[in-house]
Amino acid sequence: MLKKILFFIAIISVLQTQAQKKRKYSNEFLNLGMGAAGMGMANSRVAGTEDLYGMYYNPAGMAHIKDAFQLGYMHSEYFAGIAKMDYVGLAVPIESGKRSLGLTFYRFGIDDIPNTLFLFDADGTPNYDNISSFSVGEYAVFLSYAQQLKAKGLSVGGNVKIIHKKVGPFATAWGFGLDAGLQYRKNGWRFGFMARDITSTYNAWSFSFTQEEADVLQATGNLVPENSLELTMPMFITGFAYRASIKDKFFIEPELNVWINTDGRRNVLFRTDPMSFDATLGLELNYLNIVYVRTGIGNFQWIPKDNDPTKDKLTLQPNIGVGLNIKGFHIDYTYTNLGKGTNQGVFYSHVISAHFGLQNFKKKNKKNEEEQIEQPLSN
Repeated sequence: MLKKILFFIAIISVLQTQAQKKRKYSNEFLNLGMGAAGMGMANSRVAGTEDLYGMYYNPAGMAHIKDAFQLGYMHSEYFAGIAKMDYVGLAVPIESGKRSLGLTFYRFGIDDIPNTLFLFDADGTPNYDNISSFSVGEYAVFLSYAQQLKAKGLSVGGNVKIIHKKVGPFATAWGFGLDAGLQYRKNGWRFGFMARDITSTYNAWSFSFTQEEADVLQATGNLVPENSLELTMPMFITGFAYRASIKDKFFIEPELNVWINTDGRRNVLFRTDPMSFDATLGLELNYLNIVYVRTGIGNFQWIPKDNDPTKDKLTLQPNIGVGLNIKGFHIDYTYTNLGKGTNQGVFYSHVISAHFGLQNFKKKNKKNEEEQIEQPLSN
């Protein structure tokens, strides 16, 4: 109960800041990661992604899908189960697998939040019967396209994304944005580039308070928010990966991603202004494309030292995960700690995702078989 009341207070604080036109950490729910496989590698998947999760990490990777179609689902819970994220995605190759179309739906939300605006009666005594509840939800729909270019190993892709946010009966927002990605592959090496919110993504907020609710906010020293426009600034991600086999049974894939934020100084690895630079590192091991083990580090944060608050120390978030592939059905699990580095307690998260790829039973020619060897060996 106390945790949810604190969330309600935080939400009211967020509503007060909506008048800003450019906000740092806008649409941050889209930066948490997608799919337990990628999250196990600390989201280091810009260069290596090649399945339907490419709609999130790099749409250019969808151009390498070999299945007739792929369907995926993920459910994850954050901050001791207070917040939940759900994802469902569909990717369909067209034109002999050289092009792919995709559709993704996300929801990140907190439910059953107590509305304590009318907790106190006119005489100042608390009346718990006056407490109602509401939900806060952030939604996104991605329409994705990818294709391989004439230059061997080169593919491009993009997302058109629609954002919707709803804060109980108090506020709603609609937004629109574009992403663009590129991948290049040669001799086991993988290079990826992803430009998120390349045109800047906007959220147009509309607020709806009754006169009674507005009076309570003003009486308690809070501002009544007004309709506004919120902008999400571009983010650029570059990735490098290498895939190698060990006696044709064991396969290894390390990947390094460099993240560039353009919304000013962030508390990340390199805290510079107007751009901040961060990094993530992931590693995947697999046996015969059946059993996978993954690990990664990321979420670098600077926090005050315990023995000297005037100085900072660098913390990071470790991730570990496993996966299993049985005849095209992939199930992945990752154990992570999104609260690492916040110095606000420990919030462990369990992330489970699954996706199914229906095999394309058309006879493959020798060229396609050779390409299959060069393709990434995990999803």
